[in-house]
Amino acid sequence: MTNIKVDRLCKTYPVALKEPGFVNTIRHFFQRRYRYIEAVKPLSFTIAEGEMVGFLGPNGAGKTTTLKMLTGLIRPSGGSAQVAGHEPFRRESTLLCQMSLVMGQKQQLIWDLPAMDSLNINAAVYGLSDREARQRIGTLSEMLGVTDKLTQPVRKLSLGERMKAELLAALLHYPKILFLDEPTLGLDVNAQLAIREFLKDYNDRFKATILLTSHYMADITALCQRVLVIHQGQLIYDGGLEALVEQVAPWREVDLDLENGDDLKIFQGESCPYGQVKTIDGLSVRLLLDRETLTQTIARLLTEVRIVDLRISDPPIEEVIGQVFQQGAE
Repeated sequence: MTNIKVDRLCKTYPVALKEPGFVNTIRHFFQRRYRYIEAVKPLSFTIAEGEMVGFLGPNGAGKTTTLKMLTGLIRPSGGSAQVAGHEPFRRESTLLCQMSLVMGQKQQLIWDLPAMDSLNINAAVYGLSDREARQRIGTLSEMLGVTDKLTQPVRKLSLGERMKAELLAALLHYPKILFLDEPTLGLDVNAQLAIREFLKDYNDRFKATILLTSHYMADITALCQRVLVIHQGQLIYDGGLEALVEQVAPWREVDLDLENGDDLKIFQGESCPYGQVKTIDGLSVRLLLDRETLTQTIARLLTEVRIVDLRISDPPIEEVIGQVFQQGAE
């Protein structure tokens, strides 16, 4: 079942042009000129029920604008979107009770009150009975590990605790569709890990459809098998994360620890017979080897070079995504 269907969805903003000076201000008041910015160019994709999809792109690529159109906060300039069978910009209560938008840089909890007070307000907004509210707050707070923090004023919570409480407030109505915009922004490693584990648990328990944007690639690799990559408002990739790595970076990184310096000259010449030399640090050498000939090249290295240790890894996902953005710009 398809939960999110987007067909040529786009958003264009008019920006008024005004020259400096008093005369130009008067002219601008009576006769305005505009230029038009395509924040989001026609996008088309579908997301199935229960699927977790990463939404990637550099700053200004149009990710947040897309999320705001899918949640009905802004009206698209063209195209169409269906979320749980509804048009988001109509803001129908049936749809609003099935979805939630969490933005890492925004907060809905009241700063000077305990988080529990804000949660009770949210429960009343969604028409939950006292019994339902207590049960859901108990379940979600246990999943997030903040049961003993909800009676403290929000301003006294750490950033990680506050983000967990924000998630609890956003998910109190058990939404089936989640739009997450940088949910781990500014959090330390432990807090990021806790949020990821919670989202994975929530997805397993409630079969929720999740569209996640994040600049922390660990969030994407831990949660999403499929990614959408957007650049300058245009979708440039839709597919598996592993396939993207193989497509953009058809090599593997191989780290060698040499037994002594006698073999270093093999890697210090203008052309290495095994592959591209990335770095040399003392007796440690890092090579980039083609995936298709990796096994044969490793066999040659073990036979022809005195090696103490050898490690094979994929290139860092941040480098791969950076190359995707660069190719999109080109």
